[in-house]
Amino acid sequence: MEVCSHAIDQERVEGLEFNGGIFTNLTRDHLDYHKDFKEYLRVKKRFFDQLPANAFALVNGDDKNGRVMVQNCRAEQHIYSLRSMCDFRGKITEMHLEGSAMEINGREVWVKLPGKFNASNLLCAYGAASLLGHHAADVMKALSELDPVAGRFETFRSGKGTTAIVDYAHTPDALQNVLDTIHEVNISGGEIITVVGAGGNRDRGKRPVMAKIAAGASHKVILTSDNPRNEDPEVILDEMMEGVPLHLLERTMRIVSREEAIRTACIVAGQKDIILVAGKGHEKTQEIAGEKRAFDDMAILKQNLKG
Repeated sequence: MEVCSHAIDQERVEGLEFNGGIFTNLTRDHLDYHKDFKEYLRVKKRFFDQLPANAFALVNGDDKNGRVMVQNCRAEQHIYSLRSMCDFRGKITEMHLEGSAMEINGREVWVKLPGKFNASNLLCAYGAASLLGHHAADVMKALSELDPVAGRFETFRSGKGTTAIVDYAHTPDALQNVLDTIHEVNISGGEIITVVGAGGNRDRGKRPVMAKIAAGASHKVILTSDNPRNEDPEVILDEMMEGVPLHLLERTMRIVSREEAIRTACIVAGQKDIILVAGKGHEKTQEIAGEKRAFDDMAILKQNLKG
């Protein structure tokens, strides 16, 4: 199960005894609740502090906070990493839009999930399954059969050759990971066009950061609405625009209507270009002024990329 920091802080898992705990990473998320990063880290660590001695703690060695999580932890400690020698060592040998070739503890596998962030998560899954007693060959077979999740680097290629990607990335770290992956698999050399917004009634500090990341890693950027909720979407876009460096303003547009923003991206995209629509992923609604309305990023992309 996933245990969010809210659940730990509110003691909603106090009645459970875990056989193991996994730490993947710590990024700028939920700061509207925790107020600062130090408190967010402290709450996360509390979960590992409470693990019993007969449990395991599996942490990401590629995140500097991984070692912090297991300080004074009673559980048996294990590390996974794509960069260093450890209990569960992984390496990407090939990467394509359709997936990646990986090596895990000396075994090779092809997975249908591209990108370093996916490789890290798959390595984590391998480690956890192994610690739970599953045979390595069986775990590798299971990894090779996994299909991408809707709204997580979900791809579509139009008849004219334009590639569209929908991803749930709604934090600076997640957006950077997705854009890095797109650059790594963009062998055709087409332009990257990013459509992204930021949610209302949430951490305002990430808005300019996300806009800066999008502008820096894209050829064209369209800032638009995410789920404004009860905030004025124009104000959200004002705060995002503050993060765009002056020399990148010429590649940046702002269009409040998310549907119009996606349509514009489809119009300007060329044959080899890649459109990333980030932030909402699998969601089928958009919340504006407290009201949820039907909205599907991928459906709108397909409508506008026909032919």
